[in-house]
Amino acid sequence: MNYITCSKYRREQNKKESSIRVLVIPKMPFNITAVKTSSNGAWQGDNPLNFAFPLLIVQTALIIAVSRSLAVLFKPLRQPKVIAEIVGGILLGPSALGRNTAYMDRIFPKWSMPILESVASIGLLFFLFLVGLELDLSSIRRSGKRAFGIAVAGITLPFIAGVGVAFVIRNTLYTAADRPGYAEFLVFMGVALSITAFPVLARILAELKLLTTRIGETAMAAAAFNDVAAWILLALAVALAGDGGEGGGEKKSPLVSLWVLLSGAGFVVFMLVVIRPGMKWVAKRGSPENDVVRESYVCLTLAGVMVSGFATDLIGIHSIFGAFVFGLTIPKDGEFGQRLIERIEDFVSGLLLPLYFATSGLKTDVAKIRGAESWGMLGLVVVTACAGKIVGTFVVAVMVKVPAREALTLGFLMNTKGLVELIVLNIGKEKKVLNDETFAILVLMALFTTFITTPTVMAIYKPARGTHRKLKDLSASDGSTKEELRILACLHGPANVSSLISLVESIRTTKILQLKLFVMHLMELTERSSSIIMVQRARKNGLPFVHRYRHGECHSSVIGGFEAYRQLGRVAVRPITAVSPLPTMHEDICHMAETKRVTMIILPFHKRWNVDHGHGHHHQDGGDGNVPENVGHGWRLVNQRVLKNAPCSVAVLVDRGLGSIEAKTSSLDGSNVVERVCVIFFGGPDDREALELGGRMAEHPAVKVTVIRFLVRETLRSNVVTLRPAPSKGKEKNYAFLTTNVDPEKEKELDEGALEDFKSKWKEMVEYKEKEPNNIIEEILSIGQSKDFDLIVVGRGRIPSAEVAALADHQAEHPELGPIGDVLASSINHIIPSILVVQQHNKAHVEDITVSKIVSESSLSIINGDTNV
Repeated sequence: MNYITCSKYRREQNKKESSIRVLVIPKMPFNITAVKTSSNGAWQGDNPLNFAFPLLIVQTALIIAVSRSLAVLFKPLRQPKVIAEIVGGILLGPSALGRNTAYMDRIFPKWSMPILESVASIGLLFFLFLVGLELDLSSIRRSGKRAFGIAVAGITLPFIAGVGVAFVIRNTLYTAADRPGYAEFLVFMGVALSITAFPVLARILAELKLLTTRIGETAMAAAAFNDVAAWILLALAVALAGDGGEGGGEKKSPLVSLWVLLSGAGFVVFMLVVIRPGMKWVAKRGSPENDVVRESYVCLTLAGVMVSGFATDLIGIHSIFGAFVFGLTIPKDGEFGQRLIERIEDFVSGLLLPLYFATSGLKTDVAKIRGAESWGMLGLVVVTACAGKIVGTFVVAVMVKVPAREALTLGFLMNTKGLVELIVLNIGKEKKVLNDETFAILVLMALFTTFITTPTVMAIYKPARGTHRKLKDLSASDGSTKEELRILACLHGPANVSSLISLVESIRTTKILQLKLFVMHLMELTERSSSIIMVQRARKNGLPFVHRYRHGECHSSVIGGFEAYRQLGRVAVRPITAVSPLPTMHEDICHMAETKRVTMIILPFHKRWNVDHGHGHHHQDGGDGNVPENVGHGWRLVNQRVLKNAPCSVAVLVDRGLGSIEAKTSSLDGSNVVERVCVIFFGGPDDREALELGGRMAEHPAVKVTVIRFLVRETLRSNVVTLRPAPSKGKEKNYAFLTTNVDPEKEKELDEGALEDFKSKWKEMVEYKEKEPNNIIEEILSIGQSKDFDLIVVGRGRIPSAEVAALADHQAEHPELGPIGDVLASSINHIIPSILVVQQHNKAHVEDITVSKIVSESSLSIINGDTNV
């Protein structure tokens, strides 16, 4: 048998089926030694699928392709990725495609499964290391009695129910010969029904926008408790199970299980007492210098994962426990853990982990569930799992005074299974505690309970939040409201900090209590596991996501700059973290603006010019300084959605070096003029908002404001400009104006009133100019290309004056900024100052429409799709 190749062996199988059957079963462990790693190629007559490595490549590619395709199909249902991976494995396995024996013998032959599972197990080992790295034990301790009580109830009731079901299943689905021991089977069933998948739950909460709520905080804390308890119980189950087999643990001395448990406990104590301080030292030494983590420390840590896994396997507990406990020893604060995750997570989560869940599906044969009795068992398991978890969580949550709707939502959230459940079931099957039929029933239960979580929670809790347009605009915030101007400043990272501080400082008036600043750090939620690390770090200083400063401790360089600014005592600063997928990031921004009753949102433009600080932004000359850094089209779409849905006024900051070190220092001192601001005024609500903002800046002693008003030329007074809707193909290249009937005389009256009010208040503080140029673009460019200003403030111009409307036929580079803002933000016009484009809140929520064609005729309104100016 050892001298024939796989292909010859199969031919022998076809000829002598009965005799080979006798040969295959006892000899199968030895067949793997006859399998070669790689083939000599098709030209030499070898079939690559008969060799280990080429077959592994084909299997991996097929599994990734199927699971990714299913993930795309499940995305509209907002299902976690693990659902697609398990379903993909089931489809590829004996339940569907595997019914074709030729396909199974060729693509997933029995001799290849140990190889595939070994590669998948490496992924699982490192994934459990990442889970341990994500789990912050100190945050669990801080979570309070409420979360602890809910977690205990969420484990206890379903565990007891699982033990009850285990008696029924053991007597129904097992023969007397293959029944496992009572102890290990009861514990495995109890764990299978009571577990909550912490990583999957975190993903679901983020997708549903519940991470920023009290219910999200409680669910995450309770799931973390649940996770730790589940691993302890699973370690107990594995210790009891031993090597499984017929009769299970009944043939084994109870002392063996006791020694296994004691050795496991000793291992955990050794890791937390001895290894944890050592890893703190490694993390400190391996911290990034110049954004580079020392490779030797990364290799040492990865080797530690392997050694820890081997140690627990040697003890008699599964190797994943060693990796998980080793992950707990890595410090959660600092950059080392984050950089470590960035090194390995894509390869582990993107490639190896799907193999593990797919192998679970390949082991799942739904056809094994035969007859009414077996399907009845499936129904019993699903009902018991859901009822135990939901009822247990609901009752205790109501007892600790959680509202009934929230308590029910918590129950369904805690019912999330999926990822960790599959690990438990695979270990149970590996230890021969679960037979094929029980394994299939429990896999389907895990799929069902996880699948229903998102739609059920959406139906009960309705996490989608509408934006109510009821806030006053900045220019309407007079009287008592004006005593506290609330601003929500958004930023992508440290690069935005200095410019935002400089802008906010210029808006701050001499009255200390007049400005309250909410700083929202926008973090993209991706499929990478380190997104959950970001969530946990955002939670460290209090929930829901509004940080509280504790002893000056700041957890990111982004918040650090604002902490220093806050300590000067000039502005009340509240940092906030938004962790969300880019397509729904605007919902977080708009919701926070509404709940905090802010008057203006400040957004960073998706392009930023890399210029030297100091006075470097005054020396752009068309060279490299004019090449912008683009943070991505996704962030541009975020800005566009906020502009469309915001419940208050919005300003977009195009940063070209605003907030140099020297300027910021002297600005805080307030002893001289260090920031020169130009407000360009054409007319319309957006320009009036920009003028109001300029007035606030004029109150600051270190800011000099110049207002330049552009007057309507005689030639345009007699003509009317008609704007026609743009064709659907070119909408992204055309400006958008509001679809509303506007009385030009009333608009003119409002403009004149705003200017008169402005001049009466700040005439002594500002410089006021009026211009009537022949060519508006040339005049705007001359202002932008001069070195007279550090910041230019313009309105977006959605209800344009005649001069601005005349620019509508220009092809837009950034249409969301309006015609004037787009000209000043263009990367080819060599503009020197930073630009702030202001949009006044549209109370009436009138839709805007993209326009293109211009026809000169003879007031501002839209009639049958045309806009007349």
